[in-house]
Amino acid sequence: MHVWPLLVVGSYLLEEEQRAGISLAYVMRRSLSKKEIVKRKPEIDHIFKTGRTYSSQGMKMVVSRNGLDWNRIIVIPVRHYGNSVQRNRIRRQIKEIWRNAKPSMNSGYDFAFVVYPGKVPDHDIQTKQLISLCEKAGVFL
Repeated sequence: MHVWPLLVVGSYLLEEEQRAGISLAYVMRRSLSKKEIVKRKPEIDHIFKTGRTYSSQGMKMVVSRNGLDWNRIIVIPVRHYGNSVQRNRIRRQIKEIWRNAKPSMNSGYDFAFVVYPGKVPDHDIQTKQLISLCEKAGVFL
């Protein structure tokens, strides 16, 4: 019979930490939290009305201050961007790049990424594009 390890206050499973050789309290989340995603139409409209626009090949970024202690993001493929599978895939890819880059960004901004159809670059090129857009906007540390 397997006995489940006990939880340690302020940390995750002590046994898992020892096995992994790292403290799991500092491991990054694998997804964005609900508060980090812009969903409501008035909030999206506010980003586009008050934000500054930066663009690169196949992508446009709109940045607006949000008055919060964290950044929020929305990824919007244009209407004629492939089928739903392709639209959701590009959304997931950009959110993953964003999740990995967010520790090196200033907080307090809303970001809207508008993605246009065309040849989809590989992950490394997309990462460089997103980081260069954030550097242009002055939000990348």
